[in-house]
Amino acid sequence: MNRSLHIRGLIALAAVAMSLYVALSVPVHLGLDLRGGTQIVLETRPTDADSGVEATDRTVEVLRGRIDALGVAEPTITRFGSDRIVVELPGLQDPRKAAEVLGRTAQLTFHQVLGTAAGADDLSEPLPKRPQEHVLADESGQHLRLQAASLTGKDVEKAAARFDQQGGGGWHITVDFRGSGEEGWARLTGEAACHAAGDPGRRVAIVLDNKIISLPQVEPSVACRSGISGGSTQITGTFDDTEAKELALLINGGALPVPVEAVEQRTVGPTLGAQAIMASAWAAAIGTALTSLFIIAVYRIMGALATVALACYGLISYAALAALGATLTLPGLAGFVLAIGMAVDANVLVFERAREEYASRHRPTPRSSLTAGFRQAFSAIADSNITTLIAAGLLFFLASGPVRGFGVTLGIGVLASMVSALVITRALADHAVARSLLRRRPHLTGIAHTGAVRDRLNRSRPNLLRHPRRWLAGSAAALVVAAAGIAVRGLDFGVEFTGGRLIEYTTAAPVDADRARSALADAGFPRAVVQTSGENQLTVRTHHLSNTQAAVVTDTVTELAHKADKIRDEAIGPSLGKELRHGALIALVVALGAQLIYLAARFRWLLGTSAVAALAHDVVILIGIFAWLGKPVDGVFLAALLTVIGYSVNDSVVVFDRIRELRRRDRRMPFAGVANQALLQTLPRTVNTGMGAAFILTALAVLGGDTLTDFALALLIGLVVGTYSSMFTATPLAIELHQHCGAGRIPVARDSARP
Repeated sequence: MNRSLHIRGLIALAAVAMSLYVALSVPVHLGLDLRGGTQIVLETRPTDADSGVEATDRTVEVLRGRIDALGVAEPTITRFGSDRIVVELPGLQDPRKAAEVLGRTAQLTFHQVLGTAAGADDLSEPLPKRPQEHVLADESGQHLRLQAASLTGKDVEKAAARFDQQGGGGWHITVDFRGSGEEGWARLTGEAACHAAGDPGRRVAIVLDNKIISLPQVEPSVACRSGISGGSTQITGTFDDTEAKELALLINGGALPVPVEAVEQRTVGPTLGAQAIMASAWAAAIGTALTSLFIIAVYRIMGALATVALACYGLISYAALAALGATLTLPGLAGFVLAIGMAVDANVLVFERAREEYASRHRPTPRSSLTAGFRQAFSAIADSNITTLIAAGLLFFLASGPVRGFGVTLGIGVLASMVSALVITRALADHAVARSLLRRRPHLTGIAHTGAVRDRLNRSRPNLLRHPRRWLAGSAAALVVAAAGIAVRGLDFGVEFTGGRLIEYTTAAPVDADRARSALADAGFPRAVVQTSGENQLTVRTHHLSNTQAAVVTDTVTELAHKADKIRDEAIGPSLGKELRHGALIALVVALGAQLIYLAARFRWLLGTSAVAALAHDVVILIGIFAWLGKPVDGVFLAALLTVIGYSVNDSVVVFDRIRELRRRDRRMPFAGVANQALLQTLPRTVNTGMGAAFILTALAVLGGDTLTDFALALLIGLVVGTYSSMFTATPLAIELHQHCGAGRIPVARDSARP
């Protein structure tokens, strides 16, 4: 015993020391939603001749050169999947320039002009009967017939923006050719020199992204078929300094191998990220303080030691996040705070089991009761945490953007909570109960009595499941009300699922939503949805807008408020919105299916089916409540929904684990009686765990700011509904299924694992 105690103590000390070192030496990478900046998701459109992955990889290399030329500090560019590229530009608040530079294909070509065209219905397609010709309009609008490209951007050595100070010609771009490009340029200009001066055929068309940007005429001094040697030319036009430098940048950066389209764009101001960090820190501090006071009041010395372990949990989680190089996003920060409440659950399971052992006098001392409590509670702790890890894994693999970061921090938090409860708490508790003071005064430990809730249940012995169909009828009524909300009010899908643009502002003075809506309609945006939140915050949501149109919206709001700062800007393409909607549906189906498979393997189909049915009940009710409240259903809500699935199943797992335990003791006892006894025995744990999580979530809802309020509200609703359904939906349903399908379907545990 002493040897194992010392080993656990050394392991706990090593884990804390290593975590402290990592936390002090390795910084955590903050997501753009916390430090401010712009994220752009580009989708490649490869042709039949191009391989999707190879074309995307080549595009990444070209874009990396363009980003470096923008001068953004610490940019990141990564391939996501086979056809997506994620570009993060910290500190960049105006995404228009970046989107234009990154999104242009920069397909530079040089063409011989064959003559004028009478007209063309489609200026971007080859003429039907002349497959080697194209018709494009010059700057004056005249249609010209162009031969197939003689040179491309690959033949260019370098390009530079120059200003003609002597001739007064303004800005132009000098282009130097290389290799075969020099001969090609001489051949192209030599063919043009064979036409008379003033003839369109004496011109060379320089085309960028299917648009004629320059149409220089070969000088009369150039002889026919001799051309211009030296491999150099100039692109002239009505350029200002910015346009000339940008064009030179595009040419030097190279043409994108395939066209790209910006399907998602997010911009977050630095003030919003700083406010979110501060609000989450306050929520974590106050929520943790309230939770700590609660468990100390309930479990006394053991509660105080659990509070110390809770602080160690926070340190281990932070260090793991830093060591893995994970990005901490705003939903991830909320997940970090949420996992504090979940870390209490394992301690409560152990302490309640130790109380039962002590009250039964099978373990006459706090030390032996505590040892039995850790051993007997392990099964329930493992099952409940695995179900939450399933939800975290689904968030990581099926979600995207900041929500994916929530899955990472939630998974890290679950694993860290197990280390905190099973290693650190146990090391501290074993050391404490071995002291002579607690041996003489066992009531100070907090586990030498049954507790107020269990005392009341032991005295009254209520049969809560005497009429299981009444509980099921109540659940069915709640489902009808929720479904009515979805049918009558509908779901307010966020821009992630519908596509479009959402821009949030802080204004110098309050702005009336109706007045803003009218002004935007006059500006050409009659379908804009305007909402106010807080005292000086305004949100505008519209269909898909270009960056130029978004600038008009900003100017309109600024004119109304006299001063408006854009703190958030999200743009989602319609194709991505449809894809995310399908992904959300798949995530829900997979989440329920994964839970069913795991629970069926652990508890067979009867209890597994009951638990998953209760989860589906929770999902529908949560969605229905959000429909009645008019709250947005977006990616953050999806994260909350999947978390509720993993979180609420914990209560069902604990009850079903106890049912399995009691069935092992007495096979002759009616299943309904076993279920009722299991429910009563685990009810104190359910109440205490729920209270601990409620403190954290309430603090997050009140102090977390507008961005996290709906997220915390969804989790609070899920906590209440999930606690109810695990006791009065899943368990009554299991009784009904057992009555209709017969006994003998529940496995008997070989060990005596009990919560």
